[in-house]
Amino acid sequence: MKNLIKKIEKSLLLVTMFTVVMGNASEISSFKIEGELKGTALTIEDVKKGDLLSIKSDNGITIYKELIQLAGTYENGFDLTELPNGNYFFEIDKALKIRTIPFSVSSNKVSFEKDKEVIVFKPFVRTKDDLVYITKLALNYEPLKIRIYGKQDGGYHLLRSDKIEGVQSIEKLYKLEKGNYKIELNSNNNKYTRFINN
Repeated sequence: MKNLIKKIEKSLLLVTMFTVVMGNASEISSFKIEGELKGTALTIEDVKKGDLLSIKSDNGITIYKELIQLAGTYENGFDLTELPNGNYFFEIDKALKIRTIPFSVSSNKVSFEKDKEVIVFKPFVRTKDDLVYITKLALNYEPLKIRIYGKQDGGYHLLRSDKIEGVQSIEKLYKLEKGNYKIELNSNNNKYTRFINN
């Protein structure tokens, strides 16, 4: 039991170290796994302050997350071999896109699947006076669900619901009267919420 606790603590430390490296990234330019070193040399270019790096298990459990504090290039090495066997992915959450890069751990060996890297574009909300512009790049024709709630009697009540699908460039315009609103956007199994007070 004592050895198991030490192994889990060591695994969490390694995951934390790796996430720190990924947290400072928006582009992953290279992964290197070198022979006997049991290490992964990681370089991430063009990171911005405010980008969020996470390491998640394949079933969606967040193992580590870090908010990027400095812009530029980040470089570091990590030992991921102590993670429990399973599938994981790095997620770099930027202002307008989310990049995920899967990897797996099996018998203390780490395999990156760069060919399965996915980039998902987030919806963008912009307001001007009483107008709300919602845009999204949907390269794979993924649908966007939009729900607009108005605040009344201390709670939010659904005012409008739209689903846009079958297009790659989603553009939607709404006119909202003065008040408080909550806009929920669902796409690519992600939910985005924006509050508007106009």
